[in-house]
Amino acid sequence: MTERSTGRSDNLIRHLVPVGTVLLILLAVWYLAAVLLNLAWERDQRERAGENADTGLVTMVAATMSQKRPVLPAPHQVAVELIDTTFGKKIDSKRSLVYHTGITLASTLTGFALGTLLGIGLAVGIVTSRALDASLMPWVIASQTIPIIAIAPMIIVVLNAVGVQGLLPKAFISMYLSFFPVVVGMVKGLRSPERDQLDLMRTWNASAWQGLIRLRLPASLPYLFASMKIAVAIALVGAIVAELPTGAVAGLGARLLAGSYYGQTVQIWSALVMASLVAALLVALVDLTGRVVTRRTGGRA
Repeated sequence: MTERSTGRSDNLIRHLVPVGTVLLILLAVWYLAAVLLNLAWERDQRERAGENADTGLVTMVAATMSQKRPVLPAPHQVAVELIDTTFGKKIDSKRSLVYHTGITLASTLTGFALGTLLGIGLAVGIVTSRALDASLMPWVIASQTIPIIAIAPMIIVVLNAVGVQGLLPKAFISMYLSFFPVVVGMVKGLRSPERDQLDLMRTWNASAWQGLIRLRLPASLPYLFASMKIAVAIALVGAIVAELPTGAVAGLGARLLAGSYYGQTVQIWSALVMASLVAALLVALVDLTGRVVTRRTGGRA
């Protein structure tokens, strides 16, 4: 028991050290970029005040860390805004980042669920039917060549015209983006069993349906959950993108729009960081679910 705990601790350290190192490097680069981008405004303010912009460099650098509307906010400014709007506001307040995250998350999860079901259905059809494989797969690939930022307003306008409003239009955009990796991964997974295994199923006189349920689907689970981790992150992007052209008043996309309108770059970056954290959490949850399901079905997680 002690050896197992020690092994887990060593494994955790091996994962945390590289991640922590990269995080520290990113923070250092971020602070440096914030100083370089915000320093021009401080120099301009000193010149307007009749002061020598070449003196007091340390003071100006320190001032770049606390500007109200910086070109690039410093990490600690984003952290303070993130903590304040997450824990310092009531959840039902429109100034709460939790409220806006919940709106976007609802669209994300709905679109992700629909996209996953659609992707699995299409993958099963493509694998079991040569006609669908030849005719449908090229269209699935071609659907992803259209920029979502261009097609999203049209989809939302059309759906609004037929009376579909609220959550579903944004979820439809998320579904449109998330079904593709599921299709590709699931097709690969359903075709992963070796020829010997397929021949063995035929020897047992198994029907095509039995071969699908008992062999192909269990073999496809690792591929499915790997593709679902990509799909859930893309679904979040789709939900945010869907909020931008509609002028939404709620959601992370709405926070980005409001910050852009009023020059609140700290608000913009706090919404972006929150979106990143939510995406990381969703991917981790899908990964955990995949590990549990794979172990329960006799596979290796």
